[in-house]
Amino acid sequence: MKEYQTITEVSGPLVFAEVDEPIGYDEMVEIETPSGETKRGQVLESEDGIVAIQVFEGTTGIDRNASVRFLGETLKMPVTEDLLGRVMDGSGNPIDGGPEIVPDERRDIVGAAINPYSREYPEDFIQTGVSAIDGMNTLVRGQKLPIFSGSGLPHNDLALQIARQATVPEEAGEGEDDDSEFAVIFGAMGITQEEANEFMQDFERTGALERSVVFMNLADDPAVERTVTPRLALTTAEYLAFDKGYHVLVVLTDMTNYCEALREIGAAREEVPGRRGYPGYMYTDLAQLYERAGRLKDREGSVTQIPILTMPGDDDTHPIPDLTGYITEGQIMMDRPLHSQGIEPPVNVLPSLSRLMDDGIGEGLTRADHADVSDQMYAAYAEGEDLRDLVNIVGREALSERDNKYLDFADAFEEEFVEQGFDTNRTIDETIELGWDLLSTLPRTELNRVDEDLIEEHYREDAAASDAEAEEVSAD
Repeated sequence: MKEYQTITEVSGPLVFAEVDEPIGYDEMVEIETPSGETKRGQVLESEDGIVAIQVFEGTTGIDRNASVRFLGETLKMPVTEDLLGRVMDGSGNPIDGGPEIVPDERRDIVGAAINPYSREYPEDFIQTGVSAIDGMNTLVRGQKLPIFSGSGLPHNDLALQIARQATVPEEAGEGEDDDSEFAVIFGAMGITQEEANEFMQDFERTGALERSVVFMNLADDPAVERTVTPRLALTTAEYLAFDKGYHVLVVLTDMTNYCEALREIGAAREEVPGRRGYPGYMYTDLAQLYERAGRLKDREGSVTQIPILTMPGDDDTHPIPDLTGYITEGQIMMDRPLHSQGIEPPVNVLPSLSRLMDDGIGEGLTRADHADVSDQMYAAYAEGEDLRDLVNIVGREALSERDNKYLDFADAFEEEFVEQGFDTNRTIDETIELGWDLLSTLPRTELNRVDEDLIEEHYREDAAASDAEAEEVSAD
């Protein structure tokens, strides 16, 4: 192995060195500083006898006297089933005080693209216990469904709730051992120490850590490490899913910090910037991560992704949410006005979307009445929202009795269906029954999106009657 002392420049997280042999792209590098400290890096660019190396631990202490060794291999993740219950840093090193990892094998973190022919179409329901997701924007196994949030909104609480509660219901009923077949990979990028402590306390308090692997990249860790963390998490997820048969849920937060790291590295490389200063290849880079979700025809397991991103300025046209929306199968939108009302979790179901929902619900998956109930609640809530704008102009007294019922429905939908707190775990049956309770406050004639047989079976005449009585009392 050759050792070079030919560093020509240090720029931000990058080190440039002269070489006299071909160096592979993404090859791992060890840099020994004059003080004897060894830092790891990765070849970012290699041409004309000059290589650009991104250093994971930061470039502090590196000068022209530092030695550079090229290891001849790409970054690999040591994978084993024993990773469950462990906490790693953003580079894949254990930070929980546990024993060293003895891997079954070491896998390249870039991973191989899934052949489209080998993909199984995602259509099996995952129960998150959150009504706004399960009932209105259902998550299915193998889907990638991002959460679009904003600064100061409780997206971390929602992420923890999903990680804690997510199950595959039909499998959980077959035997007690089946619970262990569901695993959570939690990849945190650029979070504060306070957030990291909250995550770990919640995982330990609820026992969710036993079926989880946690990767933590903190805000004061090098930005370069942020580009590695999600790839380590996804490599672990693919091993557990496709080699060990687990159904793996990957939660990645915060993808905005990941994209900021891409922008920082691009600026250090003096690349021509794209939209708002982000690299022009950011779409491709994000697709390399998101497209690692899915199922394979001949394998038992699955990889489901929930990436979380904070939209700068709550702008959903910003490049990060914009590009993410193109690649993924829908989005869960968190809403600042709902948050200010104290609704937990503040999920706005109207702009939210799950493109695979129709294939993951219905008889044999959730319930036969799921689709009709969801469609009717969407329509009723949307009408109530429109009427709220009208009330601001003409006042509630000017509206008809029918319109007032829709206004009441919109309020009740937010306060009873969406609002559930971050510790309540609702089954899909409880969610749909709650939907029927709300729909029963509307006249039967208004339920034009629900099959007549289902109305006959589930409509609560007493709920509509008690609602009418309450109106008469308030009128008196």
